[in-house]
Amino acid sequence: MQTITPLLQINNLSINFLTANNTLVNVVKRISATIQKGEVVAIVGESGSGKSVTSLAILQLLPQKTVRYTGGEILWNNNGKTINLLKQDKQALQQIRGKKIAMIFQEPMTSLNPVLTCGYQVKEAIMLHENIALNEARKKVIDLFRKVKLDNPQDVFNKYPHQLSGGQKQRVMIAMAICCNPDLLICDEPTTALDVTVQQSILHLIKELQLSNNMSVIFITHDLGVVAEIADKIIVLYKGEIVESNTTENVLKYPTNAYTKALLACRPALYNKREKLPVVSDFLNELNSQEVLKNIEQINTINKQEPLVEVKNLHVVYVTNKNLLGKATAKYTAVKEVNFTIYKGETLGLVGESGCGKTTLGRTILNLIKPTSGEIIYHNLSNYKSGKERKVAFRRKMQLIFQDPYSSLNPAIAIGDAIAEPIIIHKLMPNAKKAKEQAIMLLQKVGLKEMDYNKYPHEFSGGQRQRIVIARALAMQPEFIVCDESVSALDVSVQAQVLNLLNELKVEFNFTVLFISHDLAVVKYISDRIMVMKSGEIVEMNDAEMIFNQPQSSYTKQLIEAIPTIQ
Repeated sequence: MQTITPLLQINNLSINFLTANNTLVNVVKRISATIQKGEVVAIVGESGSGKSVTSLAILQLLPQKTVRYTGGEILWNNNGKTINLLKQDKQALQQIRGKKIAMIFQEPMTSLNPVLTCGYQVKEAIMLHENIALNEARKKVIDLFRKVKLDNPQDVFNKYPHQLSGGQKQRVMIAMAICCNPDLLICDEPTTALDVTVQQSILHLIKELQLSNNMSVIFITHDLGVVAEIADKIIVLYKGEIVESNTTENVLKYPTNAYTKALLACRPALYNKREKLPVVSDFLNELNSQEVLKNIEQINTINKQEPLVEVKNLHVVYVTNKNLLGKATAKYTAVKEVNFTIYKGETLGLVGESGCGKTTLGRTILNLIKPTSGEIIYHNLSNYKSGKERKVAFRRKMQLIFQDPYSSLNPAIAIGDAIAEPIIIHKLMPNAKKAKEQAIMLLQKVGLKEMDYNKYPHEFSGGQRQRIVIARALAMQPEFIVCDESVSALDVSVQAQVLNLLNELKVEFNFTVLFISHDLAVVKYISDRIMVMKSGEIVEMNDAEMIFNQPQSSYTKQLIEAIPTIQ
């Protein structure tokens, strides 16, 4: 019987990183895997499990100065001839990268050159590998943009990355990746920061292109639900080791490893609002999962007779173009005629696709964006018609937790000082010593230690940085907090930890929350009521359970149907 040579074969691969103090850290430990022609293989695991490191090793994109390959091989079936990618020189790799093996990165904005048009960048990739004329290359780019379902491909050709939405930029990256019909496409978290409908369309697109080109795909993700429909096989990585590898059906329905079971069990969609979410460590410590699912203390009682924030006829219009005299010639309405009330003690969820106006609405409530018209009432007082002193008081009582904690923390300031600084500025403590004590107390409240006070943001994981940002927001003793996509980029277990933390702190500190997210499963879990926003307008608002079980708007139904599920 003739054996079929795999397209890619990883044998006993081990990778070490050289740290600043010249010690070696083992990040990939003797992993082995095969990818057949036309197969979709998902690599799943939390941040730091070695997923991206393994994929970058395939294309030899890891930094040579700090990486040490301490064992193994990566064999590539190059037109019937097997070669070890780890032994190839730069020239040989240039013939393989892009043409034979292509990659879609997690963040298209940082992967695309901001000073070159999207069309030029894809055209450049084509001309690097194919001997064709400029006009022919341009035509091929426009055809590719049409193939990846970009509207007005001729216009997109001449646009710069910042002029496109997240979903559009990701489609440009896909067009660039498939421009030379590669045999293998590596997708590194390509849908993590996208809303559910865009995520669904990107997943369908990748599957459609894979089938039409008989292309192999390695799909890297931390969300098992995302790959449930498109993957043939799932490899689960934990701390650089493969802990489970099987067909998608077997991994999802009959997981054998405790870590795989944990990833499946930590999803917020499985639990009611009052249940404490399990985390990976609960399962790895071999605790009975039923013991883990204990109800948390009752969340603040919502008093619907006591409005905290009232939004009345709110409009926010951006000027997108001006003439030479500075007069507006083009405008964009981000928020249109919005009216709603947030009651004291509730968590109000706000969902919608990217660009619908969620973040603009949240920041306008916080007085970070000035509305074009309308009014925001806080404690029966207008937030915009108050004097400077009252506005400062409003700012203290209304806080924001950002989506990306790393970019919202000053890399040059120790995290303890970042928490203590606003306490000192607003004179919430009598002196700097008391402010430091308060900052340490807050760090401990969010699960960090006193010894972390003098550390810098880069010394923490993504989940820890999110906890630091929460502590900084709580330093102001706020009554109202806007969480803007604050768990969207976190692993399922870290996400569970942060959601549990928010629920617990809400009980202890008695604050009200506007929770903005594109992840409807998370919003359903944490919210009392949900608002659905589309094109700057509120299209539906109701109790969380009613929104999910009896949606009234066709748009809400579309969002719910787009949520990735595990059958």
